[in-house]
Amino acid sequence: MLGIKNINIHDLSIWVEQAKTQAAQGKVIERIPALAIVNPNSFAVHISCESGENYSLGDTDCIFPFMSVIKPFSLLYLLENYGAKQVLQWVGVKPSNAPFNSLTQLKADNGYPRNSMINSGAITLADKLPGKNANECTQLFCKWLNKLADTQLYIDADILISVRDNRSQTNIDITNYLYETGSLNNIELSLDVYEQICCISGRVEDLAKLGKVLACKSDFIKNQHRQIVNAVMLTCGLYEASAEYAVKIGLPMKSGISGGLVTIIPNEGAIASYSPTLDITGNPVSGLALMETLSQNLQLSIFC
Repeated sequence: MLGIKNINIHDLSIWVEQAKTQAAQGKVIERIPALAIVNPNSFAVHISCESGENYSLGDTDCIFPFMSVIKPFSLLYLLENYGAKQVLQWVGVKPSNAPFNSLTQLKADNGYPRNSMINSGAITLADKLPGKNANECTQLFCKWLNKLADTQLYIDADILISVRDNRSQTNIDITNYLYETGSLNNIELSLDVYEQICCISGRVEDLAKLGKVLACKSDFIKNQHRQIVNAVMLTCGLYEASAEYAVKIGLPMKSGISGGLVTIIPNEGAIASYSPTLDITGNPVSGLALMETLSQNLQLSIFC
């Protein structure tokens, strides 16, 4: 019987080494200095199974900011707080063929974000996080994640300084347009919360634990909300490359520009990886290479 709980650690080690050779095909993100100085050859993977088994290989002590990998979990948080009807009035669920930070796409859609996995959608949802101010919004969210998944996440102050000192002009323009079209209540709070939650940091084990929350039924999260998040991840989580990897891998996934990648194997568990070199779309090269190998060899695709 195939699946992640029956993985052979020797095979996993071979597949990891093969995936690491792909790192040179990508580049680390350069816009944020704190991310530009990381070792491009770092690699870590953690597999967290519903049955309790765990498998780890590589640089598993590396702590990294989750960046856009946090987006499925902010969506889940708001679904749990406000319900699907309200949240889907704020953001859509349609894939986008444009880059994750496209202002052109947002304007074509009259300020209604295509989905919550791209910057416009995530900034819109950042505006809605419960709390009296940006710091309280982000701390409440981080505490919720840690309680939900038994993780040790925190907001990395040094990374946040680097992000703030090099704030994306495109994100500023997106936020201003969202405000103009009535999607936001507060420009500065939205950007501040968005930047803070992107700096929520941890290890691959923490990310895999978060992923397992989406993979497995529990008494703490509504199934409908898990299903919504997983569906949006499958169709939108890897930006304009999402359809390609739905075919190649066939699993809900979310990437981030720091090199994080979380993959959901419904009813089995989750796989998290860290590999900081990115392809032109902004997805981690080695992490995707490993997931393609795992999906094919273990028949993980939900379409099998």
